[in-house]
Amino acid sequence: MCGIVGAIADRDVVPVLIEGLKRLEYRGYDSAGIAVVTEDRVRRVRRTGRVSEMESAAKAEHFTSSLGIGHTRWATHGGVTEDNAHPHISHGELALVHNGIIENHEQQRERLRGLGYTFESQTDTEVIAHLIHHYRAQGATLLGALQTAVRELDGAYALAVIDKRDPERMVAARMGCPLLIGLGDGENFVASDVSAIITSTRRVIFLEEGDTAELTREAVHVFGADGEPVQRDEHLSDVSLASMELGPYRHFMQKEIHEQPRAIADTIEALIGSNAFTPELFGSQAEDVLRDIDCVQILACGTSYYAGLTARYWIEAMVGIPCAVEVASEYRYRTVVANPRQLVVTLSQSGETLDTMEALKYAKSLGHERTLSICNVPESAIPRASRLVYYTRAGAEIGVASTKAFTTQLVALFTLAVTLAKLRGKLSDGQEEELLDSLRHLPGSVQHALNLEPQIALWAERFAPRQHALFLGRGVHYPIALEGALKLKEITYIHAEAYPAGELKHGPLALVDKDMPVVVIAPNDRLLEKVKSNMQEVRARGGELFVFTDADSQFGESEGVHVIRTPRHVGMLSPILHTIPVQLLAYHTALARGTDVDKPRNLAKSVTVE
Repeated sequence: MCGIVGAIADRDVVPVLIEGLKRLEYRGYDSAGIAVVTEDRVRRVRRTGRVSEMESAAKAEHFTSSLGIGHTRWATHGGVTEDNAHPHISHGELALVHNGIIENHEQQRERLRGLGYTFESQTDTEVIAHLIHHYRAQGATLLGALQTAVRELDGAYALAVIDKRDPERMVAARMGCPLLIGLGDGENFVASDVSAIITSTRRVIFLEEGDTAELTREAVHVFGADGEPVQRDEHLSDVSLASMELGPYRHFMQKEIHEQPRAIADTIEALIGSNAFTPELFGSQAEDVLRDIDCVQILACGTSYYAGLTARYWIEAMVGIPCAVEVASEYRYRTVVANPRQLVVTLSQSGETLDTMEALKYAKSLGHERTLSICNVPESAIPRASRLVYYTRAGAEIGVASTKAFTTQLVALFTLAVTLAKLRGKLSDGQEEELLDSLRHLPGSVQHALNLEPQIALWAERFAPRQHALFLGRGVHYPIALEGALKLKEITYIHAEAYPAGELKHGPLALVDKDMPVVVIAPNDRLLEKVKSNMQEVRARGGELFVFTDADSQFGESEGVHVIRTPRHVGMLSPILHTIPVQLLAYHTALARGTDVDKPRNLAKSVTVE
């Protein structure tokens, strides 16, 4: 979602800010801006649209400074206008950028108006700028004013603030939204994502809930929620610059689709190295946590939710215990019956998804101590709040539409299901070896599925003019149909829905005609004959079928039935393999329609607001 970058140095930081904002573009935004302190004043440039437009304006106005902050905004309060873009300035003296949502901004707005402040924007953020300025005017230091102001805010925020009256420092605060500090040599940085500062430093400190910080060129001081100095661990980021570059690909989404064999191999490396499904894969305490659980609750949003739905089939079939899967934003606002023997699993690519984080907090408040995070970003908030962690090692994912994060989540969840089955005595040595062998061969099978891209691109030409599509699947492949429909919606703007194939006759069949393409996930499993019957229902109504099946299935193309065969059926791992073609179908359809593949309208990569 919104992105923050700030820097204080002995050099011109404007190029650092602009480069950082460009590296944050993947998070989703609709406007961008920077503010700098120079010649005893605050200068600001903002533009709606791309960072490049703001960059051109900054160059035209000859922006230079050794202290500055930048922001990419994803609109929440107020429309997409230059006045609503960040940074926001109070009385020409203090500039601020903000990620998150302030829930009591209306009350604070009225209070500040009574104190003589006027507002230029519709945002909740401008309230914070004026509030900090108010305490500065009463004699507080910049840090002191920030610390006093945030105590009066309800909601979530990541903040970076500069002031022309104190050009030798920058201050920052975090509550509910990610924020980190980058440590340099005679320079320091603040950012919402390490990718924004990776060209300047890999040494980072992750701020914790309620932290505030003061940065000068030579030092960084962090303070806890009580205002007392604290020490936060320094980490060396492993984000690769190569992962931030396109290389030979047209879009990051295409690059990340093709990175899946490597991402899956990296995710299972420790498992294959140990040659066994062991609890230690999930942490040193895992055996004690996992051994006597009697049910699983999976909490996630979006694509991660569909990964959880897939895992439910695996867990209940292999482990023999109930598994519930719930959208995190729903779980956190309903009355939940607590079960101390339940394992609560949270899924998040970024590890910062606000709804998932809050759902985890709610579960813990009910007494759920058995918590596991499956995440792609080390040291992010959700893993830090969980007792057990499994990192998916997919690498940086830039495209808004998740691809390799999804398939590696599936691999992690499969590993969890098999490990739980083994702990409960449901897995023989021979079965364990067979499943290990299947995982060893999975990256190669995925590569074979990627080789279908030219055929799928031809299908995409037929999809491009359509306005609606249906996706069908049965059993463990139904969630893959849901994921395929989501991908098509996200990046092509074609309205797509997914259903269990058996539900077709209970309503969705009314939509089927010659203009409604129907995508079917039809692997060669025990439900294939049932799926064939559902396909006949479509053909009888004049619908056109696009079927993804396996090399060893026994049906072929006919009039109105188009077939693409993935490699041989890979058993319980089939959902992972069948994810690849639906990703490629969405990508090439978006390409044919000319949409913005990596930055689809209205969407953000890391959703850190409700």
